[in-house]
Amino acid sequence: MWDLHRLRLLHELHRHGTVTEVADLLKFSPSTVSAQLAKLEGEIGVPLFEPEGRRLRLTPHGVRIARHAAEVIDLEEQVKSELASARPVPETVRIATLETAGRALLPRALTTLASTHPLLRLEAAVVPPEAGLSELESRGYDLVIAEQYSDYTRAHRPPLDRVTLGADTLRLVVPAGSGITTLSQAREWPWVMEPGGTAARAWAIQRCRSAGFEPDIRFDSADLEIHIHLVQAGHAVSVLPDLVWSHQTQGVDLVDLDGPAQRVLFTSARRTTTDRPSIQAVRAALLSAFGDVKATRGQE
Repeated sequence: MWDLHRLRLLHELHRHGTVTEVADLLKFSPSTVSAQLAKLEGEIGVPLFEPEGRRLRLTPHGVRIARHAAEVIDLEEQVKSELASARPVPETVRIATLETAGRALLPRALTTLASTHPLLRLEAAVVPPEAGLSELESRGYDLVIAEQYSDYTRAHRPPLDRVTLGADTLRLVVPAGSGITTLSQAREWPWVMEPGGTAARAWAIQRCRSAGFEPDIRFDSADLEIHIHLVQAGHAVSVLPDLVWSHQTQGVDLVDLDGPAQRVLFTSARRTTTDRPSIQAVRAALLSAFGDVKATRGQE
């Protein structure tokens, strides 16, 4: 019988392309991954790999078995979900969340779940959506809170679903008293944005270009509190979502942007787990938390 753990390594090698990436993703050493893949090749009895420089490339047999491995892994997970639905047991749900959602939504959701699902253990990490969605496919997480920006699409991943939490308005944030009332008036100011490669940064840059200028990005940080402090001190401007404001907006002015200016928050799970009661419970708690936050801040 072929080892399911080794089949998963083969599947991840097919997805990511290198032993090093698989090792980093699954928290193994590259030598351990290579040894397990070699054992799998011996179990199957046909060549699965061939050298390509310093890398391993899957043979046609390797590709075929990797695709079947994905089906086997999905089937196992689906059966586990069905069993969990039939007989509730203590479960752990691992979440990758945006920083703003982690701050604004997670505490409320945890309070709800402690009352409604006391056997449920929730583990959460603040992870960029790009990395979180990739690791969700690899079963590093069970649920991801991510975002979709207006006029900026995020690639769909067939193994994953999407369930909308709600819309979060984006506004230009400028130092209080700066006199800036439109995006184009911020063209001469330094900018603080999220790191390169993020949807938030790409969207903000595109908005500036649509307003007729290239932003002078002097600071980047995934920590949006740093954005706020730089703007409050008069050293930068930024575009931030309303969900970030867990306190009074002292020291800054919020400027509405023309046209669609929002991000839609959503949760993603593997389609093989969407019927699992624990996943449904966490999603319901997050949706309730989002509604409570919007109602509290008068943004509905």
